[in-house]
This record gives sequence, C-alpha cells and structure tokens, in this order.
Amino acid sequence: FGGDWVVDGAVAIAGALGVSDTIIGLTICAIGTSLPELVTSIVAARKKQLDMAIGNVIGSNIFNILFVLGIAATISPIPFAVENIIDICVLLFFSILIFIFCITKKRINRIEGAIMVALYVLFMVYVCLRETGIFPVL
Repeated sequence: FGGDWVVDGAVAIAGALGVSDTIIGLTICAIGTSLPELVTSIVAARKKQLDMAIGNVIGSNIFNILFVLGIAATISPIPFAVENIIDICVLLFFSILIFIFCITKKRINRIEGAIMVALYVLFMVYVCLRETGIFPVL
C-alpha cells in the first residue's frame, strides 16, 4: 500500500540522515501528503473559486487532526513528548493568527499570505535546530 511505502521511506530517510522520525514527519511527510491540497487550492484560487480553496484547507486539516489522528490512536495509543506539545502550541498560535487575518478585513491579502509562508519557513528552521540540538526544547 501507499501508506507502507511512505512510512518505510520516511524511516529510511530519517535513518540515512541521522535525524528523528519527528523531523521527517514534520517536513517530508507533511509536505508530501499536503501537495494535493496545495495544488487544489492553487487551481481553485486561479479560477476564483476562493471558497473551494479555503474549504479544502480547513476540511483537510480538520480531517487530519480529528479523523486521521483519531484512527491512528485507536490502533495504537499515541504518546506526546514535550516537542509535540510545543508544536501544538505553534499550531494554535498560527490558527489564531489566520483567524485574526480573516476577521480584520475578511480576507487574507498577498502580504499576509507571504507572512504565512515566511512563518512556515521559520517554523521549519526552528524544528531543524531543535531536532539537531542546536536550539533547546523549552
């Protein structure tokens, strides 16, 4: 199955690079599994189907957080490390930031979109530094 290939490949990459499964999950797996949403939202935005772009992202995230994580936890309980708690706090912060962008002008403009992309890059830098031990876990 495709899921086996993704997990086995991700574990092999983590081992080859000498990094944790967490960093591979937060980077390669997350980006790889989100590419369909990215393409769908780009196409929807180009066609001015903006509700589709927003619905795609919100629906996908709700599905992943509740259904995917819920199914995984019913198969095998999932422990949370301090790093996971920090990542969830970052997720909450970014969600609130996007909420503020949306309620202030009822839209996310190009500058705010660029800020969101930059924040993602900064988060990835933080994760890499944290996982390599350069930046300590709070």
